[in-house]
Amino acid sequence: MNELYNNSEQKKRPVKITETILRDAHQSLIATRMTTDQMLPIIEKMDKVGYHAVECWGGATFDASLRFLKEDPWVRLRRLKDGFKNTKLQMLLRGQNLLGYRHYADDVVEYFIQKSVANGIDNIRIFDAFNDTRNLETAVKAVKKEKGHAQIAIAYTLGEAYTTEYFTKLAKKIEEMGADSLCIKDMAGLLVPYEAVTLVKALKETVRIPIDVHTHYTSGVASMTYMKAVEAGADIIDTAMSPFAMGTSQPATEVMVETFKNTPYDTGLDQKLLAEIADYFRPIRDRAMEEGILNPKVMGVEIKTLLYQVPGGMLSNLMSQLKEQKAEDKYYEVLEEIPRVRKDLGEPPLVTPSSQIVGTQAVLNVIAGERYKMVTKETKAILSGEYGKTVRPFDEEVRKKVIGDTKPIECRPADLLKPELPAMEEAVKDWKEQEEDVLSYALFPQVAMEYFKYRCAQKTGVDPLFADYENKAYPV
Repeated sequence: MNELYNNSEQKKRPVKITETILRDAHQSLIATRMTTDQMLPIIEKMDKVGYHAVECWGGATFDASLRFLKEDPWVRLRRLKDGFKNTKLQMLLRGQNLLGYRHYADDVVEYFIQKSVANGIDNIRIFDAFNDTRNLETAVKAVKKEKGHAQIAIAYTLGEAYTTEYFTKLAKKIEEMGADSLCIKDMAGLLVPYEAVTLVKALKETVRIPIDVHTHYTSGVASMTYMKAVEAGADIIDTAMSPFAMGTSQPATEVMVETFKNTPYDTGLDQKLLAEIADYFRPIRDRAMEEGILNPKVMGVEIKTLLYQVPGGMLSNLMSQLKEQKAEDKYYEVLEEIPRVRKDLGEPPLVTPSSQIVGTQAVLNVIAGERYKMVTKETKAILSGEYGKTVRPFDEEVRKKVIGDTKPIECRPADLLKPELPAMEEAVKDWKEQEEDVLSYALFPQVAMEYFKYRCAQKTGVDPLFADYENKAYPV
């Protein structure tokens, strides 16, 4: 018995668990390579646990399914929904960016959310890389229209502008937008335990909706952060089954369940059942390690995360970019350049897509030997206001060097986009097998088209490597 909490008068407040092993956990550790067939056999047991929700879709799963696994993400969702009869399914959505890397027109956003809910999603976690609430509006309204649960996430980061007051004002605005719950999305493991106490308490005093805390173990403090956050009032925490926990993933589900046992926050989850589920996933983890998909380096503590505010996935991406350029010796120069570039670009949180943009620009600045001598189109887009409003102004000298006298747009970026669905429908008409194919194409045109052709060839028995797709020799 936990003597510290052995007080019958203390009010019970069980913490709820959102399980991430079917989405963020394997995205963080094995590059989103878990297949649908690997997931399905364990769903019946997972459905008995009593999770608040299982995060199983969105994020990078959509792209990876089409690009690497040759799977239809919509089919995956429907098969998961068939298996989870008692558990709510959750997805991650990047606001106006959906699951892609640019802003999409409102008609695409609305249709995507309509189809996501229709195919089985219950909870949609929506965030914007800049915390620009204008980029959340269409998605939130669409979720509410479809009677889904709209959880709006605050992208947590560090910097002079990111004060407790900043976060509480943002949270109040999010609640007023109609959010059903609020998530503190700490994508880099930057939220340390006692800061979590301050932030959660402030948010609980500001909003009345439930608060979910999401973090990664990258910097080594995540379990302690969860413990203090729950004690401070957090209602939900995101965890991953132990075979795919820790490192750049989330804290282990079983560990947090045991931590809160016999306290007012006791989850009530069955450790024997969790152990059976862990036993199922362990060989999948071991095989991924044998095949080199799981790099042992991502399982260690990366304290540079706290020093440079760089998410774990971004660190590995930087190493890949430098290796391609034969400039691995420039690693620490790039790490020091990242905060400077981030400040130049208005100090946005480093999360998809801003993390990739800032990281790539830092690499170019170091390799070129001159800052902003080479500039990506995405850096130009940020400085042109195409991704939204940043918390701080752009560095004026950098802005002029990159985009000259072009005046950044000040409106909601999507207001400048014309409806896109009619053109998408036309583009896929010869390959379309289901209504959702239009959305797959809208998000990833080239990747989706390659998948459609592969799918066609599989059905005709023709090897996709030899099918004359360009001439449509094997039409659907």
